[in-house]
Amino acid sequence: MGYFRELPNIEYESFLSNETSTQKYLLVKNLFRRSKLRQDLQNNFTIFQKYHVEEGMRPDMVAEDLYGDPELDWVVMLTANIVNVRNDWPLSNRDLYNLASQKYGTDLNNLHHYETVEIKDSLGRVVLPAGKTVQSDFTFTFTNSNIPVMYTGSDARLPITNYEYEILKNEEKSLIYLLKPGYIQQFLNDMRDLMTYNKSSEYVTDRIVRTENTRNL
Repeated sequence: MGYFRELPNIEYESFLSNETSTQKYLLVKNLFRRSKLRQDLQNNFTIFQKYHVEEGMRPDMVAEDLYGDPELDWVVMLTANIVNVRNDWPLSNRDLYNLASQKYGTDLNNLHHYETVEIKDSLGRVVLPAGKTVQSDFTFTFTNSNIPVMYTGSDARLPITNYEYEILKNEEKSLIYLLKPGYIQQFLNDMRDLMTYNKSSEYVTDRIVRTENTRNL
């Protein structure tokens, strides 16, 4: 992942048992130096685009497809707010089935809940959106052209099995919002500015700081 190349370094006091000098330091990545989108960019929806993650695609494959660089997979995860790839990224069909089978066992195809069916009036306007969780006895009545109309049973609600529920959740994960390619360079410039150290007592270079040496205290 190219993200780690962007992180600045820390010269950390060496505690290796074979060290013969108190002035030895280990160069490590500063994992606490995290980046995020600028607030003004985060609230500007015009710089993002909806992206559908196809079945089996990894973050690096999305980065290659959208930005032409698989090593910008960290940009994909950051802008899509993916914290844990295992939990937040859509699974392949095979992995999803295996996960659902482990979770529900023999109850895999049992009822999980009911959801509404989309209903429109005579003018084509949606009066009941699809996908709302409802009770098993849910009915829906509205006045259409001054005539009360009641919808019951499968005309008003559909059963959703445990497996179908997991599929729906996985499909929601497959629709993400990513930074448009034209804004990538600005994002990377902001990121690199954030990863630059200011002058201080720990300053070595703009990419390296040194921790306090407790062995000399």
